[in-house]
Amino acid sequence: MEYDAVLFDFDGVVVENPSSQRLYDALGRTYERLGRSRPAAETAAETVQELMGGDFESIARRCHSLGIETDAFCAQAAREMVRAQRESVERGLRSAYDDVTAVRSLDQPLGIVSDNHPTVVSTLLDRFGLRSLFETVYGCPLTPDGLAKRKPDPTNIEAAMTSLEAESALYVGDRAVDVRAADNAGIDSVLLSRSGEADDDRADIGVEPTYHLPSLSQLPSIIQ
Repeated sequence: MEYDAVLFDFDGVVVENPSSQRLYDALGRTYERLGRSRPAAETAAETVQELMGGDFESIARRCHSLGIETDAFCAQAAREMVRAQRESVERGLRSAYDDVTAVRSLDQPLGIVSDNHPTVVSTLLDRFGLRSLFETVYGCPLTPDGLAKRKPDPTNIEAAMTSLEAESALYVGDRAVDVRAADNAGIDSVLLSRSGEADDDRADIGVEPTYHLPSLSQLPSIIQ
């Protein structure tokens, strides 16, 4: 199959995933900055999942129960999560994957479509010297509109394809939601599994990815 663009998820594909504990800590600081006590561990995990999953209705209900304006909560959470991820990189606790070097051999225009905050994505691309590889970058701010565009919604994939003037793109991700988003956009997908094993999320994809790969180093061989 010939592709006229290749799009990539960011966390877990280009760079290592952020630490869940650091995201929970960022959420705790968010509560404190808004005059509330830090949430219990279970509540923190649930709230981070809601933020990462784009569940704005649940976030709004949670904020209402705390007497916090939802917009203020999301804005503060964004600041704290961006800060936490920047600090992880600065401290050497998070890095880009070595096999990203294979991307440099691709001739097609490249793009990033991530559910992470756009400031984080751009900052980390610059930090790891990867920014010049990607002609377009899409992230999801913690706003109602940004949360609504999280995968499996295909909006940002379609926008990236339009930006690259692509009609036949390939999307590379490491989660079931990435495969579903690609399918919703009507394009082929790569499910990346560096461990070689499917976790519970990947085992319940619902849509079969076009390719399964254990490493980005094998990506050039499937792209003509």
